[in-house]
Amino acid sequence: MPAKRQQHRRPTGVQRLTRSIAVAGTGAMVLGLPLMGSATAHAAAPQNAPQGVAAAAKKAAGQTYTVKKGDSLSKIADKKKVAGGWKKLYKINREVVGDNPRLIKPGTKLDLGKKAAAKPAKAKPAKAAAPKSEAPTTTVADAAATSGYTAPVDAASLGTAYHTPGGMWSSGYHTGADFVIPTGTPIKAIAAGTVVAAGNGGAYGNQVVIQHADGMYSQYAHQSQLSVSVGQTVTVGQQIGLSGATGNVTGPHLHFEVRTSPDYGSDVDPVAYLNSHGVSLG
Repeated sequence: MPAKRQQHRRPTGVQRLTRSIAVAGTGAMVLGLPLMGSATAHAAAPQNAPQGVAAAAKKAAGQTYTVKKGDSLSKIADKKKVAGGWKKLYKINREVVGDNPRLIKPGTKLDLGKKAAAKPAKAKPAKAAAPKSEAPTTTVADAAATSGYTAPVDAASLGTAYHTPGGMWSSGYHTGADFVIPTGTPIKAIAAGTVVAAGNGGAYGNQVVIQHADGMYSQYAHQSQLSVSVGQTVTVGQQIGLSGATGNVTGPHLHFEVRTSPDYGSDVDPVAYLNSHGVSLG
């Protein structure tokens, strides 16, 4: 029996001890609340995080460009030094621009594609120098291929000038500028673009018409041989054929036009157009 009483007393002592621990634990938790409140106050003290987020958002917003009147993708890519040129700019903004890269509307906001490049510069400033040295090389090369202009032929003298009146032309005046050159002289694209016509053009003989990024078209007539086909993309200075005397001519020469559309009758002064792009003729 004493052993049994001893066994019954042990649970009672354990229960009292448990109650004591529970009370003490509760007391400790009550005392611990101010400490938790203090820690919370300290954690909430820094207020620079929202400012940092706002600064990052402001910087990200600076990586866009709003299209202005007279802009083209090639001009914007060259001006803003977009690595990959106008083709990369168009690829990034195709959903905004649409299927025709030359039809960009003033007020349209374009993504310059530079947001991702800003992150490595902050994390590892020492290694950020490498991309900076590579980007100008790509941009310059692309600018020369998409924004540069050149004369349609080398070392040629001007013949019949633009708008020279005469009854031999159906319009009553000369719609282009003639370059006096012998048959077989290489003909070059004055700027990068896409070939929209290549073949027999009636009175123009063998001709090539190229659409350029600024929405203008250039025509090269009376060729003896063509080197390009419709739909082909050409670069500035690329050979597109050889001069000749095909069509309605009195001798070998290049008849060169600049137009606002691919069709006859939309001509503008080709010499003035090239002069506006830094190419002086004659």
